[in-house]
Amino acid sequence: MRQHGASFLATVVGVLLSIAATLGYGADAERWSYSGATGPAKWSTLDKGFAACKLGQVQSPIDIPDEKARKGDLAPLLFNYKPSPLKIIDNGHSIQVNYAPGSFLNWEGKRYELVQFHFHKPGEEKIDGKGHDMDVQLVHQGPNAKLIMLAIQLDAGKENRLIKALWDNLPKEKGKENVVEAVKINALDLLPDNKGYYLYAGSLTTPPCNEEVTWFVLKAPVQVSADQIARFAKLYPMNARPVQPLNDRDIQATR
Repeated sequence: MRQHGASFLATVVGVLLSIAATLGYGADAERWSYSGATGPAKWSTLDKGFAACKLGQVQSPIDIPDEKARKGDLAPLLFNYKPSPLKIIDNGHSIQVNYAPGSFLNWEGKRYELVQFHFHKPGEEKIDGKGHDMDVQLVHQGPNAKLIMLAIQLDAGKENRLIKALWDNLPKEKGKENVVEAVKINALDLLPDNKGYYLYAGSLTTPPCNEEVTWFVLKAPVQVSADQIARFAKLYPMNARPVQPLNDRDIQATR
């Protein structure tokens, strides 16, 4: 019975990770967009399952007011990211990298598996009204399928070696994952030296805009080259949801 139970649990976990890997993306690529009749203002009207995009009370992204954030001694983010074979896909809304199992973020003693990361231009989050050239959002899944988003702001500067590996292996067609076993990447190369962060309760930034997502927004940006930004812009000149109302939600921050 124990073996069957373990096998069932592994199957369930695999299914959940697969769902998280494509959450908000994939097959519905043509149902919604970032502009016009299927843009963010219309998302809630496109499908009854998208109602939270309008009715939700803790939607993402937000403009974080630094002065109003409750600053304290929050638990550090402990990263245990390992190299992964490159699995990259143009999902119709962004460039997404699906990460091999075994890499995780530990926070307050709980383990959150890194499932995938993807990019937005411009960066979706703002801090005191200041935006960034791009962002990368790392999707993690933990106990009870709890989703954690880690947002890292990207600004024009020096070339980023991980981004170079991604852009050198961009898929030639949308919706088809390009697996490059010979290329190993490590998400650690996306992280700034300073791991200070903001913490708030939010949602997916794409339909169906599900809430109960915990957001960590790193305070320090990371540099990518102007050419790397331009190469992404050729595919997605604008794929960011506008900032959403705060609705008096609690925002915490490291000191």
